[in-house]
Amino acid sequence: MNKSFICAWLGVLGGMIASWFGGWSSGMTTMLVFMAIDYISGMVLAGVFHKSGKTASGSLSSMIGFKGLCKKGMMLLIVLVAARLDLLLGAEFIRDSACIAIIANELISIVENAGLMGVPIPAVITKAIDALKEKEDKSHEAD
Repeated sequence: MNKSFICAWLGVLGGMIASWFGGWSSGMTTMLVFMAIDYISGMVLAGVFHKSGKTASGSLSSMIGFKGLCKKGMMLLIVLVAARLDLLLGAEFIRDSACIAIIANELISIVENAGLMGVPIPAVITKAIDALKEKEDKSHEAD
């Protein structure tokens, strides 16, 4: 197969996926970047630092990595559902709200991974994350 044919099909596939998600936005790009950083930082934490809380030894596990990818895939499906709800209801905020919620969750995980690696985290970031966690805990208690 030649390069033009492959590029054309990748473009068609990318266009279809973007249309399913209701177009592409900076929120979607940010979400994907944060998801990738979280996954990579989790692998580094386990593979290099052996400090993962997901295994008894703290090291890499292919099953844990696969579960992480499945969770990220489910997050993308949630955004897809939110985008379709936007379309159905004539709204323009459900997908963006889902993206922002996932971005916040990924940010917390990234900072936690960095902290476990020994990276100094500015106090303003840890305070903001603590506030987000408290807010999340309170919303779960109300349920």
